[in-house]
Amino acid sequence: MAHLSPSRPNEFDIAPDAGARARIAAEMELLALPEMRFSGAIRASGAEDWALSGKLVARVVQPCAITLDPVETAIAEDVTLIFSPHVTAPDEEEVEMGDDSIEPLGAWIELGDIALEALSLALPSHPLSPGAEMPEAAIGDDPAEDEGRKPFAGLADLLKKGDQGL
Repeated sequence: MAHLSPSRPNEFDIAPDAGARARIAAEMELLALPEMRFSGAIRASGAEDWALSGKLVARVVQPCAITLDPVETAIAEDVTLIFSPHVTAPDEEEVEMGDDSIEPLGAWIELGDIALEALSLALPSHPLSPGAEMPEAAIGDDPAEDEGRKPFAGLADLLKKGDQGL
């Protein structure tokens, strides 16, 4: 942060090499990460805050959720964050979710971490290869049969048997 100029945009452009992309792909359980670039600028915003605006561009290869065939997806995500010294990092594991575009301002802005978070949030949760469909057998039984099922029907009998042993 000490090296950023408050009077002009501080541009950045990071593109991991093939080895780093392979490690990222392995960590995120991707088949491949052929392309990834995060570029933008950090500017002073007001008296004490800093604003980051950038664009993440990537191509990811994931297994199809049905066939496991490779599915390539192009990702282009805008990333906007405000870093403020008046925001503190949460101390507890479970915290109430606040404004996720405002981050605590520390000694560093970790561009790589920001890029990885943006990538993980942009990944398709269930990528599908063209023409992939669920097989009929996997969709489920006849819906009319489901209506007749009573999952807790035997629970009362089990509870009665349990009471006898008390």
